[in-house]
Amino acid sequence: MLKRTVNCGELRKNNSSQNVILNGWVNRRRDLGGLIFIDLRDRYGTTQIVFDPENGIELLSKAKKIGLEDVIAIKGIVRERPVEATNKDLKTASIEILVEELEILSKATPLPFLITDRTTALEDLRLKYRYLELRTKELQKTLAIRHKAAQVVRNFYTKNSFYEIETPVLMKSTPEGARDYLVPSRIHKGQFYALPQSPQTYKQLLMLGGFDRYFQIVKCFRDEDLRADRQPEFTQIDVEMSFIDEEDIIQMTEKMLKTVFKQVIDVELEKEFPRIDYSEAMLKYGSDKPDLRFGYEIHSINDLIEDVDFRVFQTVLKNDGAIAGICVPEADKFSRKIIDQLTEKTTKWGAKGLAFTKVRENKFESGIAKFLNPVYEKMITKFEAKPGDILFFVADKSEITYPVLGRVRLELGKFLDVIEKHIFKPLWVTRFPLLEWNDDEKRYLAKHHPFTSYLEEDGALLEKEPGKVRARAYDIVINGYEIGGGSIRNHTSKAQSQMFDILGISKKEAEDKFGFLLEALTYGTPPHGGIALGFDRLIMILAEVANIREVIAFPKTTSASSLMDGCPTTVDNHQLEELGLQLKK
Repeated sequence: MLKRTVNCGELRKNNSSQNVILNGWVNRRRDLGGLIFIDLRDRYGTTQIVFDPENGIELLSKAKKIGLEDVIAIKGIVRERPVEATNKDLKTASIEILVEELEILSKATPLPFLITDRTTALEDLRLKYRYLELRTKELQKTLAIRHKAAQVVRNFYTKNSFYEIETPVLMKSTPEGARDYLVPSRIHKGQFYALPQSPQTYKQLLMLGGFDRYFQIVKCFRDEDLRADRQPEFTQIDVEMSFIDEEDIIQMTEKMLKTVFKQVIDVELEKEFPRIDYSEAMLKYGSDKPDLRFGYEIHSINDLIEDVDFRVFQTVLKNDGAIAGICVPEADKFSRKIIDQLTEKTTKWGAKGLAFTKVRENKFESGIAKFLNPVYEKMITKFEAKPGDILFFVADKSEITYPVLGRVRLELGKFLDVIEKHIFKPLWVTRFPLLEWNDDEKRYLAKHHPFTSYLEEDGALLEKEPGKVRARAYDIVINGYEIGGGSIRNHTSKAQSQMFDILGISKKEAEDKFGFLLEALTYGTPPHGGIALGFDRLIMILAEVANIREVIAFPKTTSASSLMDGCPTTVDNHQLEELGLQLKK
């Protein structure tokens, strides 16, 4: 075999007259009768190679048999290309290789889609042939970004005295949140391991073990409904620190992210990331992961419409609901059809409807204008509106009004094309509720997880009004994506047991699920806290792609299956018997 001496992306003018050997895939082929030109590709770049009849008819004849995506090796001489023949899209545009020797290493059968144009196939077909899609420039780029980011993260934490410590992949099932993936034990029949949703308890035990700065780039697994930014198996940057408070975690995370963005894509993030309380984020943006790349903030109008004669609003007011709205420009872009489509979406999201009115000089027009005209001046002041704007309103229970308006806000931003590209807006959302009520289970669940500590000033509310207690928790958000979340933990057995009591977890259940942790906390545990950042989502942001499957080498579909290898699959009865399992029909 002709073994390469250079790659397809490194040759330049100063390499002229050198003898080289290249290996790669045939990216493009042009047969001009007398001459054959081929763009040869590897992951480093593309180089044009030339077969000239002057180097032998036999060589030219062999070259005519080469097809797209064949793997070949060539030996030849580097020569300059005429200026008028250079391809500015190629880094190697100034040179080409005059081939003297050819070896066809592997022939490719006809392709299901063009490697040079992914749009020639739908995503399902590309996922079936993922190993071919990995050759495309798009995935070559995103996986290169992923690799570089991982190295930067490791180097950053290592330089800051963190140890990277691996934690178990087979662990105890503690279902409190998303569903676990279970792994049956062959040795202990009828018993199961779980794949970790997060190394949460292990990293807390590492703090107890005296490793005061831990990190890990770790695989996690959650059996939950999937979407564009979620996979059943995902990677997170897991971090824990001892003898610290929230500010230490926040500052360290900011430094890490600034380093990653600078070194990976040469972007300087803001000197200090803005911060906002959870409650303010919900009232202002209708989301705990607001996108700050555009405005369109939400405003409550409960205080303005007590005397407005609009039955829908008055009914909501009487039931202690919330009426709020968004003001956006370019009202004339919103035809009745577009408003109806937006209204249909709001009903799917849980609201009863969407009201609107257009702002004109000294009056409102269209929609619910006649009801709002008596409070025109107050409304204009509240929304800082001007003629030509349009106002949209939702009136419902508070827990519906604001999240629905948050989704409306995003739709309006996309429709009016005001969400800026190629900029990055980080934000800390802090002081989340410690708990959230679950109507189905008739009990409180942990908003983050059951190991989160509460704010000391809210301690008096725990028994009487637990829903008002705020957590020592924080999320880092970039461009509307929750990149990571963390908290200060309960570091005493008493505090942790108190949390289990609030969650309605009995002492027996707590002992069965978390007895090892509760006992560990009695042996002297430092105050500690941490954060877990979604590594896949971070790469999505860095690569500026909208789907998590774009940044994972071998992803699953939204139904948690692999079209390439066909998993999940059935297993034979012998395997089931070994595990002591029987399938229920």
